[in-house]
Amino acid sequence: MSEQFDVVVVGGGNAGFSAAHSAVEQGATVLLLEKASADAAGGNSFYTAGAFRFAFDSIDDIADLLEPDERHANSVVPAYPRRAFADDMRRVTDGRCDPMLTEVLVSRSTDTVRWLAGKGIRWRLLYERQAYLSGGEWVFSGGLFVGTVDGGKGLIARHTEAALREGVEIRYGAEVTALHLADAAERGVSYRDAAGAEHRIRAGAVVLSAGGFEADPKRRAKHLGEGWDRALVRGTPTNTGEVLDLALAAGAAAHGDWGSCHSVAWDADASPTGGDRELTNQLTRQSYPIGIVVNADGARFVDEGADFRNYTYAKYGRDILHQPRGRAFQLFDAKTRPLLRKEEYDSWPIAGARADSLSELAERLGIDADGLRRTVSEFNESIVDNPFDPAVKDGRAARVSPPKSNWAQALDTAPYYGYAVGCGITFTFGGVRVDESAQVLGTDGKPIDGLYAAGEMVGGLFAGNYPGGSGLTSGAVFGRLAGASAGRARS
Repeated sequence: MSEQFDVVVVGGGNAGFSAAHSAVEQGATVLLLEKASADAAGGNSFYTAGAFRFAFDSIDDIADLLEPDERHANSVVPAYPRRAFADDMRRVTDGRCDPMLTEVLVSRSTDTVRWLAGKGIRWRLLYERQAYLSGGEWVFSGGLFVGTVDGGKGLIARHTEAALREGVEIRYGAEVTALHLADAAERGVSYRDAAGAEHRIRAGAVVLSAGGFEADPKRRAKHLGEGWDRALVRGTPTNTGEVLDLALAAGAAAHGDWGSCHSVAWDADASPTGGDRELTNQLTRQSYPIGIVVNADGARFVDEGADFRNYTYAKYGRDILHQPRGRAFQLFDAKTRPLLRKEEYDSWPIAGARADSLSELAERLGIDADGLRRTVSEFNESIVDNPFDPAVKDGRAARVSPPKSNWAQALDTAPYYGYAVGCGITFTFGGVRVDESAQVLGTDGKPIDGLYAAGEMVGGLFAGNYPGGSGLTSGAVFGRLAGASAGRARS
């Protein structure tokens, strides 16, 4: 037996819920199918810090959206116009972002954030993640300033509440096993429930928002290359790529960079198979720009201060993966330790050590002591004597190889602190090709009737790297477009 809905949405993260809300606005009946159980739902969105990158000409333009905070009066939040957002997309992807998709993302980003606020999503300035005290003021940088209250957990909770209010039917433990697209009268999906029973859903339109293949070791090794099967999965263990494969088998055109992904410095002792539902994003280690990062030989291998963290963190996981044992070590001393993100470096458990000397720290972390001593000595002696200011690109560089372009502080004041990190994979960049309405395009370049996509399944936006916070924004922007298009096309 089969059931009938106007729109079926596959995947229950930020993109899927955005599509569901938008389809309901078109008067559609909506079924949302989520592969995970109810207590493990939310996709990768649940595991995020909830940061959204979007354009505005003045913080006053969106001040009405922000939760009250006594620090607002003492904060410096620079403008982030559309041009800057588009320039960042092109710069960090080395010009490999799809121009049309980038224009859609940038031009619709702010209105989509405001639209989400209308659904009950709450917003705040991310002081603990995006600002430093400088000259007595909270100074924000890196084009990413605003996130959801209660992070990814709050984002998914409020998405779910809104969907239920709107009459969206949500089914958990529903693994989609087939797409039916050839016949408009029979269009829809098949899914298997948690008990193993098969179900057939007919729908006027289908929205795919089931993520990439980042949680599947074999697919990672196939597309990303040698060693990627050993990466640590930051988010949901359910994004294993089957729905993406179903779309390609149905004639969808592959698009974007299938050979790269979003990957970060992640607690080295974290589970390799999926994120922690309690700690979520606290397992990331993102204060590396104010310290140094070495491998097990004691050698540095990246420019920790090449740019603001938002523009480098999503590519440095790859560099860590390729170090001996797939590990690296972020090192700080008594001067810099107070500047570390508290929610990340004061969380527990944590792979790290504290010591009164560098040699003792090396022994506790498993770093070659002689190699570390040479590296630190060369680094300390090469620092340009500019004032240190973590809120701006201060030009306080270390003239070594690789250089450290900003925020170089001598590692010379006990006690010393070290944190072991591995490569935490977030999401893959390859996906299907969509048009400006989020309709999936076939290998012939023509739209596939009744099929839409959003979130990580959309390929072409990111390549090699990405600007922090643009993933959640993309999911909401293209989810909203997909839902609206599907809702209008349902009959």
